[in-house]
Amino acid sequence: MSKSHPSGAPWRNFYGRLKGKGLRRAQEAYLEEDLASYAPGAVDWEANPARAPLDLEATLGDRPVWLEVGFGGGEHLVHQALANPGTGIIGCEPYINGVAMLLGKLRENPAGNVRIHPGDVRDLFDVLPEDCLDKCFLLYPDPWPKKKHHRRRFVTPEHLEPLARAMKPGAEFRVATDIPDYVRQTLQEVPRAGFRWQAEGPEDWRRPWDDWLSTRYEQKALREGRTPHYLTFIKT
Repeated sequence: MSKSHPSGAPWRNFYGRLKGKGLRRAQEAYLEEDLASYAPGAVDWEANPARAPLDLEATLGDRPVWLEVGFGGGEHLVHQALANPGTGIIGCEPYINGVAMLLGKLRENPAGNVRIHPGDVRDLFDVLPEDCLDKCFLLYPDPWPKKKHHRRRFVTPEHLEPLARAMKPGAEFRVATDIPDYVRQTLQEVPRAGFRWQAEGPEDWRRPWDDWLSTRYEQKALREGRTPHYLTFIKT
């Protein structure tokens, strides 16, 4: 018998609100004092058991909405938020240390157009309205290198189908990774979910975007001799 959530929904155990090494006192303060003000709405099961759609206009105003899945330390998210003040950006990250790092950056560079979901992106997908996203970023996602774990990668139907429902026709989906097999799976699975790859040759996926900010994960890949790939898709 499969495990289920107290609400009766299937239990999702691929990810969770994970915590690594001990948080610094300041980071604990960021979580306690700042996180609630950046919440995108009732995403968790306890606050929204009926899974009613989020009122994005109420939380972000009448503006385009972007999503970053797994924002790591938050440097790219803050960069985009400050460069695009007329856009609302939702960041989703289950690793609570990363959430604390982002909140620290937002203390230094406040951005009222940022909202944070500190948990599994699939819970967010449950409550995002259809055709609400203008852009989505998936940057250096967990590669899950073992073949038996490939089903846990983001570029699988379980994640891509609800993402496609949430994205507007013509919306842009950006994927950056340094793992060749992740590139292969991305190019195989993302078009099946209703996206068109924007590339005419290898140079198009080896060149970063014009507004790209290199992240710590990219710098690590370059130090270790791996080649970054930048893949752009358009929702059809």
